Amino acid sequence: MQKLGFIGMGNMAIAIAAGIIDNRLMDARDIYAYAPHYDKLKANAERIGFIAYQSLTDMVIECDTLVMACKPYQIEGVLSEIRDALAGKTLLSVASGWDYDTYAQYVDATTRVQFIMPNTPAKVGEGVFLFEEKNSLMTDEQQEVVQIFEALGRVVVLPSNLMKIGGVISGCGPAFIDLVIEALGDAGVKYGLPRAQAYQLASQMILGSAKLQLQTEEHPGVLKDQVCSPAGTTIRGVGALERAGLRAAFLDAIDAIMIGS
Repeated sequence: MQKLGFIGMGNMAIAIAAGIIDNRLMDARDIYAYAPHYDKLKANAERIGFIAYQSLTDMVIECDTLVMACKPYQIEGVLSEIRDALAGKTLLSVASGWDYDTYAQYVDATTRVQFIMPNTPAKVGEGVFLFEEKNSLMTDEQQEVVQIFEALGRVVVLPSNLMKIGGVISGCGPAFIDLVIEALGDAGVKYGLPRAQAYQLASQMILGSAKLQLQTEEHPGVLKDQVCSPAGTTIRGVGALERAGLRAAFLDAIDAIMIGS
């Protein structure tokens, strides 16, 4: 890609744009953005380095690759405005719910589409980016896009029918883990730790545990057993969590999202 344009510049788009610029994957002068609130957009542009546009259509015409990063309910109206300008261009969508088949109903047949589901840890370079397997990108485009997003985290390709559950785990999961961090922090405070240190210990422990599983590819149960000495302290804590229904609570949380949406 030569010029990349963001349609919408919320927190996720800012994280992606900043990551691209910070990792020198593209020159900041080749990254553009449009958002309705120009003053805020301009301030972010000056801070991060991209170029702010006041006209959506002009920006789309200028760029060869666009990132749809506005709210999902806004997309239909946006596409009605720029459908013709998108012809022959590449559209990467990070908006929830708008998959390849949905876009096919609204864009020109020459517009190449890739649906991507990001998550908030992308802000610190540890994101998960779910790429829908069904897409119309050319092979070299696909490789370039994957390379860019891999610099911001981990890219996982999923078939269309698994994008929803994948997005629930990677997209909603951070909120669940934040609850765990908060709860462990409260426990630390209860027994005398300053709150900032309690959160630091909990967050670093989760970060390290996750990295250990990813790098070793060990079953989580095996890693858990390695910490649980016979008649030790950890296994007593594990028992308490099992009695409280920790596993069932996580399964119920996923069910609540999948069944309710």
